[in-house]
Amino acid sequence: MQDSIFNHYGFLERWNESFFHFLPKIVLALLVFTLFYAIAKFLRHYSFKLYSKVLKKQSALARIISLTLYAVLIASGGIFALEILGLESYVTKVLAGAGILGIAAGFAFKDIAANMFAGMLVNLQKPFKKNDWVNIAGTFGTVDEIGWITTSIKNISGQEVFVPNQLIYKSSFTNYSVYRKRRVIVRGGVTRGDDLEKVKNVALDEVGKMKEIMKTEAADFYFTEIGSYAYSFEVRFWIEFVNQTDYLNALSEAIIRLKKRFRDENIEIAYPVQALDFGVKGGVGIFDNPIRVKSLNQDNGIDKAKPKENIRPGTKERR
Repeated sequence: MQDSIFNHYGFLERWNESFFHFLPKIVLALLVFTLFYAIAKFLRHYSFKLYSKVLKKQSALARIISLTLYAVLIASGGIFALEILGLESYVTKVLAGAGILGIAAGFAFKDIAANMFAGMLVNLQKPFKKNDWVNIAGTFGTVDEIGWITTSIKNISGQEVFVPNQLIYKSSFTNYSVYRKRRVIVRGGVTRGDDLEKVKNVALDEVGKMKEIMKTEAADFYFTEIGSYAYSFEVRFWIEFVNQTDYLNALSEAIIRLKKRFRDENIEIAYPVQALDFGVKGGVGIFDNPIRVKSLNQDNGIDKAKPKENIRPGTKERR
């Protein structure tokens, strides 16, 4: 019993000696970590103010930079404090474990990280803004919200489509609102018997009467193809563009005007027609020889061919 008490007393004495020997390191480690914490907090505040002035329209990016600087300083203070305490081996193990976890997390969340990085680029570059008409990854509509992972687009059918941000920089996209104008292209074709110069002049004259057309931009007319049944053409003109209805109204009015004007000017809009010519060289006229019709003799079951007289269009067969 007495030996046990002395043993406990010896253990407490050794623990007391080691504690007082280790206490200065603990105090120093706390001071170092507190110093790094104070510096990190100070730099986060003033770096955010500085970058907010430099990046006036990218406040979110300024916040990310300041928070990154803050996190790096806090982590550095923690590592220095652990080294002062003589826990370098534990620091090495922690960093190694963190590296393995980071690699695993990188594979698991690579798409999320790619979307977040792309979202940061979108917010920095600002290739489009809210309510712009865009076509991203085959989705056409107005931008509703630009997030860090996805961009929300309201399509022309009224549904909300979420496009991952990484798709924005993986392929090309179109912003129809950036210039506040848009070119309308009307395609059609006229018959081979029409005067092409007349077609061009009539089309440009009629399109020029539209109130939607921009007077500062000249309209264009081009014949684009000699087709099997038509001469294809394009009429192109510019309009002020705010939303999709502006474009559709201008396109619809141009089609209506051209159809009516072509009718008044005796210009035929072409449609697919196939002509059969039996009088070409090397061909056979359908009425040159008697038409032979085979009939089955029901009495003896023998096929006999008997000539029949030529049948002209608009006449009946004589019996």
